[in-house]
Amino acid sequence: MRMLGYIWQYFYSSCLRFWVKWLLRLVTGTCELQRICARCKAGVLRTSQIEYSLKSSKSKVLRAALSLKENELEDHLARIIREKRIKELKDPTFKVNFRQCLLQINGYNELFEAVEELRKEVFDPDKEEHENMLLKLWDLLMPSVKLESRITKQWGNIGFQGDDPKTDFRGMGMLGLTNLVFFSEKFTDEARQVLSHANHPTLGYSYAIVGINLTEMAYSLMKSGALKPHFYNSLSTKPQLLHFHQFYCYLAYEFDKFWLEEEPESIMEFNRYREKFHDKVKGQLQAPDVTLIMTTDPKK
Repeated sequence: MRMLGYIWQYFYSSCLRFWVKWLLRLVTGTCELQRICARCKAGVLRTSQIEYSLKSSKSKVLRAALSLKENELEDHLARIIREKRIKELKDPTFKVNFRQCLLQINGYNELFEAVEELRKEVFDPDKEEHENMLLKLWDLLMPSVKLESRITKQWGNIGFQGDDPKTDFRGMGMLGLTNLVFFSEKFTDEARQVLSHANHPTLGYSYAIVGINLTEMAYSLMKSGALKPHFYNSLSTKPQLLHFHQFYCYLAYEFDKFWLEEEPESIMEFNRYREKFHDKVKGQLQAPDVTLIMTTDPKK
């Protein structure tokens, strides 16, 4: 059955799809892009179908729409309207709806580039900006406890592995630290609550290390495209780095609740429960109306 599905998909995409589109154009007087925008409401269904249509097109102009910079969008949008012979007066909403889809599609690509750049940025203790961010994390989470020195066992109190946290950022670079600080700054009460749970005598876990691990989870979901439904549903325009950090906050807050509900026997089971949580989030992201946003209000 699976083989038959592959054969049908190949036959449809390589041969039949062209003639179906041609016939519908003849009958309706509209192109596929117009029909998608007309029948689908704003969100992942509309944007993902537009994305598939552009990717499957034989037109170089349409395929090029998948890799635009924001300042190129208006000119390219006009080129598409000319190429597809779209009469704007007869379909006044098309341009607005299609433009929104292009912003979301290209915005997702640009966001991943920004996330990747931050991930590749190595934590450097000689950079004042990096050091200040690390010290800020301590002050946000432990406001009543003075840090005795830059290199100290105290870092273990917020879940770092050694005396110097810089070694823990090797995998996710400055992306890991930025996410930890963002959560602690925008959701201070919630972050401190999560830290208190992480320090539980029997159900505890390494707060910072788990936080960096969740950054890797968010990054891998973004890289695979699994985060598109969340961003396409929750934003009417292009996603920014801010929105990636907000998704991380959702993961950090929800993982803590998940961990406490599951009651693992020890931290040695972390990988198993991490994968279970990962599968749960991936399942949520497959829902057509998904928006994974923290239910609590952020600190103003």
